[in-house]
Amino acid sequence: MYFKRKRKPVFNSPSTPSRFLFYFKKMLKILNLTPSRIKDLLLIFSLFISIFLVFRHPQAPLPLATTVPFPSSTCRHHLFFSIACSSNSFPRRSSYIRLWYTPRATRAVAFLDQPVSSLVDPTLPPVMVSGDTKSFPYTFKGGLRSAIRVARVVKEAVERNETGIRWFVFGDDDTVFIVDNLVKVLSKYDHEKWFYVGSNSESYEQNLKYSFDMAFGGGGFAISYSLGKVLARVLDSCLMRYAHLYGSDARVWSCLAELGVGLTHERGFHQVDMRGNLFGMLTAHPLSPLVSLHHLDAMEPVFPNMSKTQALEHFFKAVNVDSSRILQQTVCYDRFNSLTVSVAWGYAIQFYEGNQLLPDLLSLQKTFSPWKRGANVGAHFMFNTREFPKDSCKRPLGFFLESVGSDKNVVWSIYTRYSDGNCVRTDAIKNLKEVKVVSQKLELDMEQVLIN
Repeated sequence: MYFKRKRKPVFNSPSTPSRFLFYFKKMLKILNLTPSRIKDLLLIFSLFISIFLVFRHPQAPLPLATTVPFPSSTCRHHLFFSIACSSNSFPRRSSYIRLWYTPRATRAVAFLDQPVSSLVDPTLPPVMVSGDTKSFPYTFKGGLRSAIRVARVVKEAVERNETGIRWFVFGDDDTVFIVDNLVKVLSKYDHEKWFYVGSNSESYEQNLKYSFDMAFGGGGFAISYSLGKVLARVLDSCLMRYAHLYGSDARVWSCLAELGVGLTHERGFHQVDMRGNLFGMLTAHPLSPLVSLHHLDAMEPVFPNMSKTQALEHFFKAVNVDSSRILQQTVCYDRFNSLTVSVAWGYAIQFYEGNQLLPDLLSLQKTFSPWKRGANVGAHFMFNTREFPKDSCKRPLGFFLESVGSDKNVVWSIYTRYSDGNCVRTDAIKNLKEVKVVSQKLELDMEQVLIN
């Protein structure tokens, strides 16, 4: 005969959670813990845990700023240059392109409106005829429909499907690039992210008319590969909405704005919305590496007693020896002779009598005139300026680059005196005919490029 043993109820509690809650409340009652005391105990407990973790697993302090190393450094072959040309301008401006384009080392294509007969030149980039743009509207009164074709060069460049591209670079056939400097500048940015790199105009009026946030196309601009692929897919549909705009650069900027991408300003790109003598600009260039110069047809020869092409070829002799140092301004003070010397490396040296304040020498002498002509045209620039004396005897004594060379890492450059008439100069410089500058080749590391 079997008997079933009855279990005694445990505090008449129907479930385990209820039992836990019962014991917890009873414990609190015994310890006389109020909610505020419980909160204090938890805070103290958390503090002890934090201190334990800090001393148990110490970590190095984080730097104020970090740079993410890219898989490999950016090189020349990672850049693809698209040159906007026309069949009329390309033969005439080909000498500008030869200054910076190197076959087998520079990847570039010249985009034309129509074929150019008998143009086979191994010293120039290959030519591609742009697609038809008749279906796109253009309503800007007095403008040129070619702006649509030039804007679509972005799409046509991307759709070539070139391999190993990190950056698409765009410019005109009257633009010269300092390619090695551009490589250094673009190395600051991650090509796998969306970047639109360039600069606006030197003219306040031009920026006011078009935009302060747009990269002016003549000075050149760069678009990262990842952004270029996306922009190419939407460009044609986007262009249909901007028939009222004047230029190609405004169209590209507008379409990038729709993608949420703003301009990353780099001071080395130069639209050169100025005319005449660029001496004042070239002798007070910012510390940023020189990347480009535009509107070459509108400027006077940058060296005296030379043609425009000869002067640019002479300038590129220094570029090819030490591109990182080109136009970098160095100011020296000679206390004994009371002289101030301003060196724009690879271009010119100026001797000032007396001690000149450095901020004054960093401003640009107004040797140039505004881009827009007319009596009522404003002459406001995006940088500080100072007057350039009309009396040549009140100007600093000038020396221009004569020759440049290098031996391993040592670079020498020689500058000869430019005639200033019969001006009376101080004894220390009145018979000075030549200046030799010896320097080491400038190799900018990434930290130096980042701060410029």
